[in-house]
Amino acid sequence: MRQHVKTPALALARLVLASGRPVDLAELRFTSTYGDLLEGYPCKPVNDRRIRGLLRAAERARPGTPVHLLPPPRAYPDQYAGGLGPVEVLPAVACVGTFHSTALDPAHDPVAYRSRLTVVWFQATPRLPSGCDAEPGLRDLDWAGLARDARALA
Repeated sequence: MRQHVKTPALALARLVLASGRPVDLAELRFTSTYGDLLEGYPCKPVNDRRIRGLLRAAERARPGTPVHLLPPPRAYPDQYAGGLGPVEVLPAVACVGTFHSTALDPAHDPVAYRSRLTVVWFQATPRLPSGCDAEPGLRDLDWAGLARDARALA
């Protein structure tokens, strides 16, 4: 059964986490996981470097907002292993999304504060996560443990 979740006018999408907390997707960037791979082949060292780069870029883009990685699934096709080890393939689309929700601290003014979290994840296609169609890892986020309150933008 599909659940319809009303999206606020200014959000790209609204997800309802497994905890019941609604979170709004405020910004989303899609990139090809291997679009800039000029030499070599997908393998653990290449993938780990790609993930570190995405995390660093997310931290620089939104200083003060915590960044969380959803561990990506890694496939190991039966292909020739080169000098860097076996072929290891991540999903085709790397995603960096910034989510907002109500403040975590009930003492914070609900108009002046929002909780925020930037999430890095991988998915097979470039589609907007929404409602029940979001990646399971997104719906299972431990918002209270990962997000941080900050003053809302004016």
